Amino acid sequence: MAPTRRQCAGPLGWLIAVLLLPALASCRSAGPVAQERPLVITTFTVLADMARHVAGDHLRVESITKLGAEIHGYEPTPSDLRRVEGAALVLENGLNLERWSDRFLAGMPKLKRVTLTAGITPLPITEDAYRGKPNPHAWMSPRLAEIYVENIRQAFSQLDPANADDYRRRAEAYRGQLRLLDQDLRRELATIPASKRLLASCEGAFSYLAHDYGLDEAYLWPVNSESQVTPQRMARLIATVRRRQVPAVFCESTVSDKVQRQVAEETGARFGGVFYVDSLSTPQGEAPTLLKLQRHNVRTLIQGLKGGS
Repeated sequence: MAPTRRQCAGPLGWLIAVLLLPALASCRSAGPVAQERPLVITTFTVLADMARHVAGDHLRVESITKLGAEIHGYEPTPSDLRRVEGAALVLENGLNLERWSDRFLAGMPKLKRVTLTAGITPLPITEDAYRGKPNPHAWMSPRLAEIYVENIRQAFSQLDPANADDYRRRAEAYRGQLRLLDQDLRRELATIPASKRLLASCEGAFSYLAHDYGLDEAYLWPVNSESQVTPQRMARLIATVRRRQVPAVFCESTVSDKVQRQVAEETGARFGGVFYVDSLSTPQGEAPTLLKLQRHNVRTLIQGLKGGS
């Protein structure tokens, strides 16, 4: 009968096995070691994209919310809590955007949290119910996004001083891309006739973009966490679109566009398409990064307001 594999393991076999143990241990530990980079958690996907541009390969960056999630009223899950417990740093937008994160992180007082809008003078929401409260969507301004990047760089340099020079180089390169984006958007939006320079959306998420590029803004609700379309809000938007004879209205990817399509029917405008604001798209989608998100939004706006397809 042929010897079995177990029977063949004589003294020489055991010696070879012992000699190979260090190499095998090294192979087994390669995976976990690669995963020992400090973990940085962001509250939503747009911030994660910005942070990854600065982090390079030195840090792991993950978003609590998933692609396509509505972030204003997000409800964290137990798996979110487990992930955050292993984080070295949490990056937040601030300006009352992630009110859920205060409750979520209340049990981890030692966890380092960085507010990326620090140093930004917020634009106030002008609707009576929210008058004086800050509009949280400052990342929609390429110029203000540079402040986000600088705050990320500082946070990463404090977390990992050994790679501070690389964080500085990467942040400067990314700021250069944002400056180029600003120039491109300014040139493209300048082609919209003055009479049509109204951005009519579901959420009032474009105040910073409108402020930077000389657009007027109208919307159905100020923030998605309060996405209730009252008769007064709807009537006000309909009246504005009719008065300005704006050819197109729009909505955001994380909310239903049903009511905005009703506005289009009432006014004779057409539904011009979907904007991305609070979440990136999938990698195969139209807005997988902040830079592509901005270019998609402006292209969609121009096509709608100029009557393009």
